[in-house]
Amino acid sequence: MSHSPSLPDRPRLELDPEMSEAERLEAIRQHYRRIVRVNDELEDRLEDAQGRRGDLKEDVDTLKRENEVLKTSSLYIATVEEITDDGVVIKQHGNNQEVLTQSSSRLESDLRPGDRVAINDSFAVQQLLDDETDSRAQAMEVTASPDVSYDDIGGIDEQIREVREAVENPLENPEQFETVGVDPPSGVLLHGPPGTGKTMLAKAVANESDATFIKMAGSELVRKFIGEGSRLVRDLFELAADREPAVVFIDEIDAVAARRTDSKTSGDAEVQRTMMQLLSEMDGFDDRGEIRLMAATNRFDMLDEAILRPGRFDRLIEVPEPDAVGRARILEIHSGNMNVADGVDLASIAERLDGYSGADIASLATEAGMYAIRDGRTEVVQSDFDRAREKLQDAETTDEQVINYQY
Repeated sequence: MSHSPSLPDRPRLELDPEMSEAERLEAIRQHYRRIVRVNDELEDRLEDAQGRRGDLKEDVDTLKRENEVLKTSSLYIATVEEITDDGVVIKQHGNNQEVLTQSSSRLESDLRPGDRVAINDSFAVQQLLDDETDSRAQAMEVTASPDVSYDDIGGIDEQIREVREAVENPLENPEQFETVGVDPPSGVLLHGPPGTGKTMLAKAVANESDATFIKMAGSELVRKFIGEGSRLVRDLFELAADREPAVVFIDEIDAVAARRTDSKTSGDAEVQRTMMQLLSEMDGFDDRGEIRLMAATNRFDMLDEAILRPGRFDRLIEVPEPDAVGRARILEIHSGNMNVADGVDLASIAERLDGYSGADIASLATEAGMYAIRDGRTEVVQSDFDRAREKLQDAETTDEQVINYQY
């Protein structure tokens, strides 16, 4: 057990009666100096003790706060569904149960439907929380000004024209539609094989019309808990309203808009609830100002008829694999910044790329450049493109063999 250091002994003055006056005076001086030294030591010890007392007080305060936290019951996250004369209707996150409860008097005037709140075990509203922005940031790609233009897309000139008519023109010339008396298409659905430029086309529209590009994958709308997918759909369109003019692009929409079945599982039911929320938002799309809706899918055959009816996706645009002319244009675009030798015939290379998508051709151009770097050259020659094509074909053959082996 540790002990505090002992205090210094109090100096004592002892004068011999036989001492002379001068000796007495010197003894008094020495006694005074000893008193001063002891006093200084005591002051130092007092200052040190006060410092330790302050540190201990902070430790005590910290322990008190931690103790209060441990004694306080946890709060749960909920959403305000409705405010009535009888109280507040809330829905706790993670279940589909609505509860009529009361809120603190200091919060009554601040609560609005849709607010996020913290509730206790008795469902009473305790705190008003900030709007949830994390889900938006994690699930959506928001680009104020995409760097993709129509010149970066090759082989789909007709599709570009149709998309510009349906999306770009209503954003740039709404008066023209009013004058003619025609409502612009409510939405555009791009469908076709993977890698044909559907996402690039949506980005180019947003770039050319100076609109915010908001992208979300349909798979992100398929959430674990009941109601989360529907809430994310509302967030998507609310974010677009905050950033208009905006182009909303839902990729892989078949993940949330597949044809409905008789399945009764909770997962399928939640996907259908999310789709119904999406349909509801699309039906009210006409009043959303300078916001245009685009979507893409590789599985057009899987989509539910409800999402394809007029008034939701008015324009269905197929984006096929490019033909020989389109492939040559795509190869020209992706090799534009490369140091290609004069003898390279891009058109002849493109003719041998039947069945290649735009993404495949971009990969081929990159692989050809890698062969030049591997050989220590600064120019990309014809043989580099041939070797790159052979490598991609071998990879495709291997993938097919693996798939056939699995099945």
